[in-house]
Amino acid sequence: MKHICKAIRPIVCMLLAIILCAGVIPAAGAAEPSIVIEPIALNNLDFIRGMDVSSVIALEKSGVVFKNEKGNKEDIFKILADNGVNYIRVRVWNDPYNAGGNGYGGGNNDVNTAALIGRRAAKYGMKLLVDFHYSDFWADPGKQKAPKAWAGMTMEEKTDALYAFTATSLKTIRDAGADIGMVQIGNETTMGIAGENSWYNMAQLYNAGSQAVRGFDPDVLVAIHYTNPENSYIKTLADFLHDYNVDYDVFATSYYPCWHGSLSNLTQVLNYTAQTYGKYTMVAETSYPYTLADSDGHPNTIGEWNNNSGENMLWDFSPQGQANEVRAVMNAVNEVESCKGLGVFYWEGAWITVGDVTGLGGKQYQSRVVLNQNIWEKFGSGWAASYCGEYDPDDGGKWYGGSAVDNQAFFAPDGTALPSLRVFADVLPEGSYRLGDADDSGEIDVIDVTCIGRYCANMPMDIPEDILLHGDVDGDGRLTVIDATWIQRHLANMEVGFPIGIWKQRIPKE
Repeated sequence: MKHICKAIRPIVCMLLAIILCAGVIPAAGAAEPSIVIEPIALNNLDFIRGMDVSSVIALEKSGVVFKNEKGNKEDIFKILADNGVNYIRVRVWNDPYNAGGNGYGGGNNDVNTAALIGRRAAKYGMKLLVDFHYSDFWADPGKQKAPKAWAGMTMEEKTDALYAFTATSLKTIRDAGADIGMVQIGNETTMGIAGENSWYNMAQLYNAGSQAVRGFDPDVLVAIHYTNPENSYIKTLADFLHDYNVDYDVFATSYYPCWHGSLSNLTQVLNYTAQTYGKYTMVAETSYPYTLADSDGHPNTIGEWNNNSGENMLWDFSPQGQANEVRAVMNAVNEVESCKGLGVFYWEGAWITVGDVTGLGGKQYQSRVVLNQNIWEKFGSGWAASYCGEYDPDDGGKWYGGSAVDNQAFFAPDGTALPSLRVFADVLPEGSYRLGDADDSGEIDVIDVTCIGRYCANMPMDIPEDILLHGDVDGDGRLTVIDATWIQRHLANMEVGFPIGIWKQRIPKE
């Protein structure tokens, strides 16, 4: 403790100076948002408001800079946490490189990349969902190709390999500093996993992964991920997991409104698994465009000429419409009975352009697209690089290129956060707050330090004590100068042992 006190003494002195020089403290209450979202009466106080940002490291290497809504450059993970995101999802591929060491693209998401993302997420109090594809590149309902290293293996050998890869990868990610809360055994495994499509073999692989997770940490949740909830087959898959004694906790599905049916059907499908088998449920992927315009020269999954209409595309293509979709999907999961709806992950909400082509034409447009293509190839920041052709010749090897969801991100082409990003905080019930936000402004800043200091000095303030107690970051039930010091360290990017800045909900008094 002596060493800690010595380390924080200069900060305490600075704090006292701030207290003495402080002027008027602003009244409690955040500024009015430019979008309007109705809060949800969440059944689960830890409801997951998650985002997949698997491509972010490749984007940053490509020169992408992320900025908060005010236009100031900040760590994207801080921006996400500030806006209410409490969980990060990251995909893991076994070996997304060719023999020459060139990445396949899509973020080049190997284990080390996942570890880096997990560490950065944990710094801002966000847990990590590790999404194992058990492939060297994209795994989805249309393809579930085993990793190169598993080619020719017997089923027993593949089961052992999957167990070992899961166990060693989780250790690497945790040792880097990530706070792992959940693990997916496969990605959209509706039609198979790791090259296997018989139910018996799939069950063996699921259980091998689950066993590795249980041995790693029995408190980490195991999720099985499917898609196409509009198809009654998804209920058959829930039955299969039960009949083949698959050990798991969370039944997850993707939900994209242009393909996957109505929200009422989504709730009904999740209710079936929750009520029949007592499992938790969630949406592992969703997204929605804030515009139909393309910004990088690569076609988008939803654009001016494709997938932009239908009876379940209920919202405008605007930041408000994007926020409305996220709120609606969260509400559909929250309505799952018996509090079995865990939450929602938004898919690749930061996968913006590496070079904006908006407003360009002719030679300017073509030269910018060529430059973008070179960046995608070099850093893997497009959905696929040409190098993936050796592994995936029929898809990525033919159609490689940039982001197909840049118009579905929560960031403008220049990296500035859109107002729709606030939906992850705005859905929280009235009375929600950020740990350390002593003036209830919605931000953690030096004013919070000043408020705590004035409170400790018995100076008059207009902020109620129950609001000020949001600054009790060490959780000892008191507001002291030590709390202010920890917040000061947080603002200085120094080591802090508390998740300052995370959004919390007041538990209603009985």
